[in-house]
Amino acid sequence: MKDHTRNRVLLVLFIGVLMGALDIAIIGPALPAIQTDFGLNDRTLGWTIAIYVLFNLIGTPLMAKLSDLKGRRPVYVWAVSIFALGSLLVAVCPNFAVLLIGRSVQGFGSGGIFPVAVTIIGETFPAHRRGRTLGLLGAVFGLAFLIGPILGGILLMISWRLLFIVNLPIALLIITMSLRHLPAGTRPQQRSFDLVGMALLAGLLISLAYGLQKLDTAHLGSSLTSARVGPFLLGAGVLLPVFWHIETNTADPIFPVRLFRSRQTVLVCVFSVGSGLFQGALVFVPAFLVAAYGVTSVRASFMLVPLVVVLGLAAPVAGWLLDQLGSKRVLMGGACLATVGLGMFGLFGTDLVYFYMASATIALGLSSLVGAPLRYIVLNETPQQDRTAAQGAINVMTQVGLLVSGVMVAAIADSQGGGADGYRAAYLFLAVIALGLTCLAFGLKNRKEELETLKEVENIP
Repeated sequence: MKDHTRNRVLLVLFIGVLMGALDIAIIGPALPAIQTDFGLNDRTLGWTIAIYVLFNLIGTPLMAKLSDLKGRRPVYVWAVSIFALGSLLVAVCPNFAVLLIGRSVQGFGSGGIFPVAVTIIGETFPAHRRGRTLGLLGAVFGLAFLIGPILGGILLMISWRLLFIVNLPIALLIITMSLRHLPAGTRPQQRSFDLVGMALLAGLLISLAYGLQKLDTAHLGSSLTSARVGPFLLGAGVLLPVFWHIETNTADPIFPVRLFRSRQTVLVCVFSVGSGLFQGALVFVPAFLVAAYGVTSVRASFMLVPLVVVLGLAAPVAGWLLDQLGSKRVLMGGACLATVGLGMFGLFGTDLVYFYMASATIALGLSSLVGAPLRYIVLNETPQQDRTAAQGAINVMTQVGLLVSGVMVAAIADSQGGGADGYRAAYLFLAVIALGLTCLAFGLKNRKEELETLKEVENIP
C-alpha cells in the first residue's frame, strides 16, 4: 500500500477515535451541569459513566468478532452510526433514565471504534512504523482532552446537551470518509457466533457493575453482605469461571482466552485495567474542582487545559520511544510518573500550585499507559488473524478498569462525606495501584526479547 493511501486511512481512523475520545473528555465537564439539572447525588451520577462503560464492554467483543466475520470497514461504519444514535438520544433526553439509555447506546457503538482502528493499523502499516503510528493515534486522546474542556466550556454556557449534538456532524463525516478510503479487511466468513459466551459475559458485567455501584466503602463489611451488593458480586464471581471454561472450549469464542496464556499478555491485561482506572478517575476532576475551589463547571473545564496539553504533546513521544526503547521501559516510566502525580493530587490537590504540578505529572504518566504501548505489545504478540480479537480483549480489560473506576471514585467520595476530601481519598487509593503497576513492569519482556517475538509472529528471517 502506498504512503498517501495509508495517510488517508490514518486520517479516517484519527477522526473516528477523536470522536470517541471527545465523548470521554466532554462528559467530565458536563457532569456538574447534569447533576444540577436532574438533582443527582454523587453515587447516582456515577452511573453516567458506568452505564457507558458497561455497554462498551458488551459491545467491544461483539464488534471485534463481527469485524473478523464481516470485514473491517462495514463494522467500523456500523459502530460510528450506533454511537451517533446514542449521542442524539442523550442530547434530547427528557429525564435521567433516557439519558442513561442514550449513554448505553453510545457505549455499545464506541466498542467497535478503537479496536477496529488499531487492527487496521496493524494490517496497513509495517512493523517498524507501528509504534509511532499508534503514538499518533494515542495523541488523539490528548487532543480530545484539549478540545473537550475548551469546547465544553463554550457550549456549557448555552446547554450541556450541545456537548453531545457535536458528535452528529463528526459521525457523518467519518461514515462518508470510511466508505471511500478504508480497506474492507478480512473477507466475510461463515462461522458460528458464540451466543452463549456473549450472554455469559453480559450477565457477568451487569452483575459486577450493579454490585460495585451499591458498595459502601465506609462500611465495607456490612455492605458486602447486604442484599443489594453481595448477591450481585457473588453472581459475577460464579459466572467468571463458567465463562472462562466455555470460552476455553469453544471453537470460535467471543473472548479469545487462548491469547492470554503468556506472562506478557497477562501483564498487558493488568496494565489495561490500571489504564482504565486512571482514565476513569480523570472524568471526576471537574467535579473535584467545583467542590475544592468553588468554581463554576465552565471554569473547572478550562482548568483541565494544562493537563490535556501535556498529554497531547507527550503521547506521540511515547509512541516514538516504543520503537527506540521498547515497551518495558516506556510502561515502567509511565506507571512511576502516574504514582507520583496521583499521590501529589491526593495529598495536596486543594493547593492550586500542587494541583497543576500533579496534573502535568499524571498526564506524562498516562501518555505512556493509554493507547499506544499496550496496543503495541498485543500487535507484536499475536498473529494477524487474531489481532482484532486480541485488541477487542484489551479494550474489554481497559473498560473494566473504567467501569470499576467510575463506580469506585464516586463510591469512595460519597462514603467519605463527599466534596474535595472524598475525591482526594479516591486519588490516593489510585496512587497505590499505580505503584503496584510500576513493580509489575519489571516482568515485561525487554527490547531484545520483544524483537525476537515479533520475528517469530510475522515470520521475519
